[in-house]
Amino acid sequence: MPAIPSLFNQHLPPLADRIRPKTMSGFIGQSHLVDDQKILSKLLENNQLFSLILWGPPGTGKTTLARIMANSLKAKIHELSAVSSGVKDLRKVIEKGKANRDLGQSTILFIDEIHRFSKSQQDALLHAVEEGVVTLIGATTENPSFEVISPLLSRCRVLTLKHLTEEQLSAVLAGALKNDIILSKGRIEISKDVKIMLIQSAGGDARKMLNTLELAVSLSGERGLLTSEILNEALQSKIQLYDKTGDYHYDAISAFIKSVRGSDPDAAVYWLAVMLEGGEKPEFIARRLIILASEDIGNADPQGLSVATSGFQAVHMIGMPEASIVLSQITTYLASAPKSNASYMAVKSAMEKISSEGTPGVPLHLRNAPTGLMESHDYGKDYNYPHNHPDHFINVDYFPEGKHETFYKPTELGYEEYIRGRLKKLWPKRYSK
Repeated sequence: MPAIPSLFNQHLPPLADRIRPKTMSGFIGQSHLVDDQKILSKLLENNQLFSLILWGPPGTGKTTLARIMANSLKAKIHELSAVSSGVKDLRKVIEKGKANRDLGQSTILFIDEIHRFSKSQQDALLHAVEEGVVTLIGATTENPSFEVISPLLSRCRVLTLKHLTEEQLSAVLAGALKNDIILSKGRIEISKDVKIMLIQSAGGDARKMLNTLELAVSLSGERGLLTSEILNEALQSKIQLYDKTGDYHYDAISAFIKSVRGSDPDAAVYWLAVMLEGGEKPEFIARRLIILASEDIGNADPQGLSVATSGFQAVHMIGMPEASIVLSQITTYLASAPKSNASYMAVKSAMEKISSEGTPGVPLHLRNAPTGLMESHDYGKDYNYPHNHPDHFINVDYFPEGKHETFYKPTELGYEEYIRGRLKKLWPKRYSK
């Protein structure tokens, strides 16, 4: 059997770039966007072009989709990274867009990590998008509502991408082993268990999986035998320089959040320092803490959300280096607070139920009756105002008929202990357990 060619002496792009699909038929994942009759397939079928922002986790296909669209629509594509590009680079692309337009050629401007563009850069881009000089496709791992200016956001359709499933990652892996110009030339032995380990270590990120595979194959030597020991070495030995757009960026914020969730303020501050020393944007960290305050603490300490929100405002106002002090205060407070995900699980369960059963009609006594016509149709009839009763409560059915269920299940930690006791008194059938 031929030996595995050296991966570090080929002067080729990384594996993830080498096997990047060029057509939609080869694209894996995001079926809610690319399947037949879905928005992107319709866009290409009808030869339409409009500005988009692709929002989703790393390694889910944002750059690939932008290139496929440009190729399918026969448009010129120019790519910029918001991390390294300035207004000067942007203006050059806009000038090229104007020249292309004069020749009847469409221009797509793809901006990676668009949420990192400053307001002045976004303002410079806005007019080009308004005038149709360029069609913008922005990629972001962050909610664009936070960092993309409203006038620009209003001119774009935001499409949400999802983590790849293990089945989809398995398909990507199989394609890489079969079709890559290097990997397909040599024999690679990889057991089912090691494949599962590789896929699960990626966390839904295809690029991370392929980068790990490429390094593991290099570490395997000429035999090309990938063992769990070699895979672990590949996972541990990746260069740990903090890269605000790379794997370590996401691994570090994951370790940080999990430390806060795990009520370890010391570990949380350690990962906070790693990110700040690496030049991470303090607002990015502060936003994640706001989410955590509701998702992982909730009503066990309702003050947590106020602390996190106020902290974000302070971080935004004062900037670094003093923002590190504010972040440390928020981090240690939230890490030390009692934990509950009851609020998160409540809305998650309710949304799953609505998704599976559909949206019911609102009972008449709960409907608003702002007009006489509505009132004549019994809107709001027999509604009983709780404040007219002792303890400002009356036992009334607020659910649609036959839909009773307990979604919110408060813990017995922190302030939720009081909430649980009150709900048990008000709704004993639901909260007696």
